Amino acid sequence: MLLTFTFMENELQELIDILELLKIEKKEDFEQHRKVMDSLSPEQRRAKGLAWYPLNAIQQGYTIGERAFVVVERTQGKGQEHQFRAGKTVRFYTQHSDVHNPERNGVVYYVDKDKMRIILNTRDLPDWIGMGQLSVDILFDERTYIEMEKAMQKVISAPKGRLQELRAVLLGHKPAHFNPVESPIKIATLNPSQNLAVTQILAAQEVAVIHGPPGTGKTTTLVQAIKLLAEREKTVLVTAPSNTAVDLLSEKLAEQDLRVVRVGNISRVDESIVRHTLEYQISQHPESKNVKKVKIQAAECRRQANRLRSKRGYEAYEERKKMEQEAAELSAWANSLEQRLIDMILDDAQVITCTLVGAAHPVLDQRKFRTVIVDEAAQALEPATWIPITKASKVVLTGDPFQLPPTVKSQEAAKKGFNITMIEKCLKRLQQVNLLNIQYRMNEAIMGFSNRQFYNNELMAAPQVKDRQLDIELNAPVIFIDTAGCGFDEKVHHAYQSKYNPEEFQILREHLYQLADAFLEKEPPSIAIISPYREQVMHIEEELKDDPMLSKLDLDINTIDGFQGQEKDVVFISLVRSNMKGEIGFLTDYRRMNVAMTRARKQLIIVGDSATIGNNKFYGEFLSYCEEVGEYRSAWEYMQS
Repeated sequence: MLLTFTFMENELQELIDILELLKIEKKEDFEQHRKVMDSLSPEQRRAKGLAWYPLNAIQQGYTIGERAFVVVERTQGKGQEHQFRAGKTVRFYTQHSDVHNPERNGVVYYVDKDKMRIILNTRDLPDWIGMGQLSVDILFDERTYIEMEKAMQKVISAPKGRLQELRAVLLGHKPAHFNPVESPIKIATLNPSQNLAVTQILAAQEVAVIHGPPGTGKTTTLVQAIKLLAEREKTVLVTAPSNTAVDLLSEKLAEQDLRVVRVGNISRVDESIVRHTLEYQISQHPESKNVKKVKIQAAECRRQANRLRSKRGYEAYEERKKMEQEAAELSAWANSLEQRLIDMILDDAQVITCTLVGAAHPVLDQRKFRTVIVDEAAQALEPATWIPITKASKVVLTGDPFQLPPTVKSQEAAKKGFNITMIEKCLKRLQQVNLLNIQYRMNEAIMGFSNRQFYNNELMAAPQVKDRQLDIELNAPVIFIDTAGCGFDEKVHHAYQSKYNPEEFQILREHLYQLADAFLEKEPPSIAIISPYREQVMHIEEELKDDPMLSKLDLDINTIDGFQGQEKDVVFISLVRSNMKGEIGFLTDYRRMNVAMTRARKQLIIVGDSATIGNNKFYGEFLSYCEEVGEYRSAWEYMQS
């Protein structure tokens, strides 16, 4: 018995270590959040996008699970940058000093420009909503950590059964098995590597891994695989780390005429997404009016009971008890009616979509799935990836570990491997993984450097994109503009400690002017200007805001992280770093640069200081690549006399 226990402990030590690192990460995340919030005044929190106030409550009501919701709209700071996102935990409160219990916690359901819908963690709407002086602050998100810890504990303690078998394969203790394939999938719209990936997804008994580099049609492949899975299985669970990624998949799957139910928060509120949400589908059901009516009656009974608390005497006590009993009976009835509706809708779904943490939603508590899909798995912390896996018999991991990694706050946890994702481990452990090897986005020269650095030169550019270029003379697909020797030193914003380089942008703008002039008589290309540094993005936005020479261009300005998943004909990258010490900071995150360099279809222009970045092996090789297959220019060519 002791020998068996020792073997199991050794077998599971990796998971036990990850659980400990999760606790370290949680503590560091909490401390960072606390320090920021404690050090800022309400005005500073608003300026940093951590708070909205003042607000108006423009809508209120009840959602599934007998929870109240409120839609708020900010009346000041409209259009200002903020950090509120779907799924964020928030504090909703009034600043009236004479209000009892003046705050409620909740979760952001969606953000739509200057409006936000918050699902409150209470059954009833607070009485003070109509009194004004309303505010919302971002809270530390403990729920995500709780769900990750629960999942890890469940996986570690799993007895003999399907979860234990999946665990053994994912940890590399047992090989993955595949059913014999009599007739490989041959979908006409997919290339051979994509068809092979779909075949392997269908044949996998425990685990399938699809490695999809930029532009290789990972989403297209995945949608076709899910469509075939939905024909063979009752319901497929499709997940991703972010609400944005889940919304994209929900939309693409619905376009294939699949019955999709989106569970949890949403990042977009356009009709194409909202109509697939569980809440919307419940609201459109004929029985929903009865549920809503009963919920309102129950809430009114609770309000009346609360008013009677201040009255003394036997009659008041009896009346209060009667109202509380009636409220309880009405709530139970409403919950029963609603649960029946939820079961009907989920039972009818071919695909249920949610985030990784959303897989722990109460409506999915008792549900098991033959297959769970984890898309963008390279952006997911391993403990989060285990949450949906605990509900399935088979897992499909898709993504690219050479693009943006998950965010880890604790340096200690990162050094000990907490930032290594499950798909990274599987690419090394499993004998059979599928690489999508034909990309449909980039000119071959734009693809070439990333192909060499990250993908062992295994990628091929599709014939239709291989040689495509801009129809002008300024047309090398890859250009590096070197600011070395120009004295364009980086600067640091004193308040936000983010770096920017205004002179570097001036050079970029001169090239942008040349591009605009070249397209005066023809349709201009779509253009993006991206940078690793938020402050540089804000500086560029301010500089270009009223520039008449560029007003006709289709121009997008964003951080690298904010631009992931998008593409444009032309992409400018402003590297910013320029200093005597050769310090390049988080430019050393080469996966982030891989994302940036693979956004362009026809032309990639990078502006930077070779004296600062050139001593780094990655950037030194990129400079050599530009001299070899592209153009290497000096910023002096663009400097005005």
